[in-house]
Amino acid sequence: MGKARTIARRTFIAGSAAIAGGVIFGTYVARKPHTNPLLADLDEGEATFNPWIRISGERVTLIAPHADVGQGTASMQAALIAEEMDLAWGEFEVEFGQPDAAYYNTATADEVVPFVSHDNSFAARTVRGLAGSVVKIAGVMVTGGSSSVPDSFNKLRLAGAVARETLKLAAARQAGLAAGDLETRAGAVVFPDGAVVPYTELAVAASEVEPVADVALRDPSEWRLLGKDMLRLDTRGKSTGQQQFGIDLHIDGMQHAAVRTNPRQGGSLLSFDADAAMLMPGVDKVLAISNGFAVIANNTWNAFRAVNAVSAEWGEAPYPANMPDHWAAVSAAFTDEHLDKEWRHDGDVPQALAAGEPVLAEYRAPYVAHQPLEPLNAIVRVNPGSVEVWSGHQMPRFLQEAVAEVAGIEADDVIFYNQFTGGSFGHRLELAYVVQATEIALQKPGTAIKLTYTREEDFAHDYPRQIGMARGAGTVANGKVTSYDLQVANVSAITSQMGRLGQPVPGPDGQIAAGAWNLPYTIPNFRMRAYRVPELAPTSSWRSVGASTQGFFADCFLDELIHAAGADPLEERLRLIERRESRQVLEAVAEMSGWGSDPGTGRGRGVAFVDSFGVPTAEVVEVSQTPRGITIDKVFVAADVGTVVDPVNFDNQVKGAVIWGLGHAMNCEITYADGKAQQSNYHAHPAMRMHQCPEIEVRGLELATKIRGIGEPPVPPAAPALANAIFAATGQRLREMPFNKFVKFA
Repeated sequence: MGKARTIARRTFIAGSAAIAGGVIFGTYVARKPHTNPLLADLDEGEATFNPWIRISGERVTLIAPHADVGQGTASMQAALIAEEMDLAWGEFEVEFGQPDAAYYNTATADEVVPFVSHDNSFAARTVRGLAGSVVKIAGVMVTGGSSSVPDSFNKLRLAGAVARETLKLAAARQAGLAAGDLETRAGAVVFPDGAVVPYTELAVAASEVEPVADVALRDPSEWRLLGKDMLRLDTRGKSTGQQQFGIDLHIDGMQHAAVRTNPRQGGSLLSFDADAAMLMPGVDKVLAISNGFAVIANNTWNAFRAVNAVSAEWGEAPYPANMPDHWAAVSAAFTDEHLDKEWRHDGDVPQALAAGEPVLAEYRAPYVAHQPLEPLNAIVRVNPGSVEVWSGHQMPRFLQEAVAEVAGIEADDVIFYNQFTGGSFGHRLELAYVVQATEIALQKPGTAIKLTYTREEDFAHDYPRQIGMARGAGTVANGKVTSYDLQVANVSAITSQMGRLGQPVPGPDGQIAAGAWNLPYTIPNFRMRAYRVPELAPTSSWRSVGASTQGFFADCFLDELIHAAGADPLEERLRLIERRESRQVLEAVAEMSGWGSDPGTGRGRGVAFVDSFGVPTAEVVEVSQTPRGITIDKVFVAADVGTVVDPVNFDNQVKGAVIWGLGHAMNCEITYADGKAQQSNYHAHPAMRMHQCPEIEVRGLELATKIRGIGEPPVPPAAPALANAIFAATGQRLREMPFNKFVKFA
């Protein structure tokens, strides 16, 4: 790895590093394209035009490097290429491809610069560009932060257009015609006389043509696929149970493994006794691994049974053992010593608070688990000079480096086959399970080892969402909100997560303030400060990251101030908003929900607005009081993503995010006792039950010029909209999640 790339890899996460990166690397390095990785192993008669397309005499193969963890990115990436390449939908193969720097994701840079998403100033554009340069030079390949669509939208359409025009040129040269006289349709070149030549028959000729660089993207009015309802490529397989996930894979000669490591995250293993386990059916070996042990057996069930039969003595946790001490540490962080950054200060907040009678409130958000349906799993085989890995992961180049370090080889000698994953929500950004599988496989060279976590191990060794608190103070006058002061204190999930990857995070962590500092409201006196809590239990990115907690804090406190002012919750939000896109999102959800009409006796409506990952999102929740408890009847959602690539998947993603956000706000938390997570399975961390699921209506707005992703933005408004609705129906303010500690849900 070159010096420039090494520096970039070490500093890519920090906003300040983007500026340094631009100075160190220069324009040439930043603009220099990466080599096409598909050129390295092309078979005879195959053609490739860029890192995303390979054609042979039998098939067209599209490379979709963003991981598919259930959000539909494989289909999305294929659709972007197929639109411009004129491929018939589904008449091609899709692969995730091998990790490579060519698949860098510059869309992630937006989240590490200290500018609101809609800031288009020269300074904002410059710093974003420099941050993107660092990401490109480093070859940072990541799926997350709702960045897959923004990252792919232009580059994959361009890739398809390059392939289309190059295939036309190859066909034109064969026929002695001008490429401009030819057309393309449904995976074929069409000649002026109506003759049709499939792309696959042009593979050899195209392999001898330099890819056409000067191409134009088609106008949206000409789109055949994008913007239209599409059947996702994985729908049939998932509906019929034929879709293969990582947990379904079988490699010839494979053995199965299960692990137990210290349930006190990061604690050591003092001793273990495997005598009873070695006598159990199917058990081959019991091995020591870092901070724990593994059982190798002839099937997963026997490995599960045996690993639970091993007795062990564990070391203490490197964080407070019991939950009250965690909350005490968060509460103690509201001091100048722990101030991470004052992100916003409009007007004179101290004077405004001193001149009035401030409304005061404190909010709490607990640790919560990722809990995807598919537990962590990986297959690893150690070969002479190389290691093969089969698993689902969102940061494959980091995975290669972690495996290489354990195996003592170069990262390029780690061959990684990314898999469809049954959910992640940030869980598959972590590497411990792949490292453990590698440690086991190193002790059985030549044999493929399939490690599968028990559900209990998955919960015990999840890196949950950050714990946090907020303290709000504000004033009202003449029916209006006049001052707003929000202080939040969180552990830094980004520092914890990136620390495990060996990546420093210098400077303020924007995720501690996400969803709060960028509120679009013009309040005369507005201050938002973020405090960094010294690391407690290890944490990680969780669907919508910082905004999942700060959105709850920020919007609910604003709702309290609006109520104190005697104003209408939606009308006062609209009065305070000047930005067109945010205003229209709120107006849309008001129209959808019939805001202003009488919801009826024992019923209430709550509205919330949060801007996360550049997507202004508003939600209205309707609830009812019943003898059995609170029911959530309807949810209305409006969001502006600039362009809706697939309306069906957009609708599904929004609804899934709402259910996710509501369910965890209602029912979920991770608590620690004796250093161990007390919740071990879904029964104690249940999210939303099917009978609790409301009717959800979705509207996607296409106002912004920049396209955005939708996988995470509907999560943050769900909790505050529900809390505000419960207040409207019952008069009870909910300032702490999960809400089932204070109200009963039917």
